[in-house]
Amino acid sequence: MMDETEFWEMVDTARESAGGDPDEQADLLVERLEGADPDAVLDFARHFEARMNRAYQWDLWAAAVVLVDAVDEESFDAFRCWLIGQGRELYEGAVHEADALADLLDDFDPELDGDGEELGYAADEAYEQLTGVPAPGLGIGSAPPEPAGRPLDPRDSAQAAERCPRLWERFGP
Repeated sequence: MMDETEFWEMVDTARESAGGDPDEQADLLVERLEGADPDAVLDFARHFEARMNRAYQWDLWAAAVVLVDAVDEESFDAFRCWLIGQGRELYEGAVHEADALADLLDDFDPELDGDGEELGYAADEAYEQLTGVPAPGLGIGSAPPEPAGRPLDPRDSAQAAERCPRLWERFGP
């Protein structure tokens, strides 16, 4: 059974080996997971999905608007995948306070950063490669119908700036 520490070690090792490239990081995670047994791959998937659900917050959506203009659900999903891919410290800090990303990020290039969509598929891909069948349901609840916290209109950058003033000052347009 994969524990939380092992999950984060896999994420960190892949990110460091990929030089921060989220697509390369996803490929490396698939390779590493293919060397594990199918139950470990599903454990990884459960850890990942639980963190996706925990990051389903309006304030983090505001941060995604500031950083990558994430106005739709799909781009916010990709942002949350990227956030997990950045490792435990950055993820936990951002989930605790989205505006803390202003201090936690060394730099941010919207052309390279903020989209980790492929990371969200790594466990599914590895499981299918190992077993020849799609991954089964994970047995954890899905994200709630609405993000946690005070609602936000992701199309309104002024609301995002209000929610994440330090992030806006540092990385806003």
